[in-house]
Amino acid sequence: EVQLVESGGGLVQPGGSLRLSCAASGFTFSSYAMSWFRQAPGKEREGVAAISTAGFVAVYADSVKGRFTISRDNAENTVYLQMNSLKPEDTAMYYCAAAAGWGGQVLSPARYRYWGQGTQVTVSS
Repeated sequence: EVQLVESGGGLVQPGGSLRLSCAASGFTFSSYAMSWFRQAPGKEREGVAAISTAGFVAVYADSVKGRFTISRDNAENTVYLQMNSLKPEDTAMYYCAAAAGWGGQVLSPARYRYWGQGTQVTVSS
């Protein structure tokens, strides 16, 4: 059974940091591109960051470039999202997702086969 389990969300003040984790199981993690998406109420799901199978290439949405860093540990079947300088507009449910291989529209939800259940991030004073 494929599972993607996110953790690390919470309430943080503007300018603060959070580190999200996503533990994967049930598939060959090292053969899958991994991404983080987010969805705020009333908005479409947005690709935030994606990382290639070996972790050598990362792609970011313009809205998070320079603030967020995606990484992965293929030995631990885990992908991370380090979020710094958080803003209120970063408030959303954050999901990790997995897609076989790397390439194409890596920040498009349609690219991804497996999804986690999400972890809430709220940025507020």
